[in-house]
Amino acid sequence: QVQLVESGGGLVQPGGSLTLSCAASGSIFSINTMGWSRQAPGKQRELVAFITSGGSTNYVDSVKGRFTISRDNAKNTVYLQMNSLKPEDTAVYYCYFLGVIAYWGPGTQVTVSS
Repeated sequence: QVQLVESGGGLVQPGGSLTLSCAASGSIFSINTMGWSRQAPGKQRELVAFITSGGSTNYVDSVKGRFTISRDNAKNTVYLQMNSLKPEDTAVYYCYFLGVIAYWGPGTQVTVSS
């Protein structure tokens, strides 16, 4: 049974930083893409960033230059470094791993507020 567990969410002031982590437990093979999506209250879930097995990255326009995604294949872990956070970044953040099937984490709350 594969499980993804996110950590690192919380409350931060505008302009602050947080780093999210997502680690997989259990036997997991042939993971190509790892990524993060988010869902704000009353809005649809949107893709935030992803990173391929080759290291290529992609970001939604609203976070470019502020967020950085990285991965550690040996640890089956993906990270999301979030800088210069804005109130509009407030959402539940979900990690995912794509291989033969997709795996999703339960989500972690990020709240940006003064």
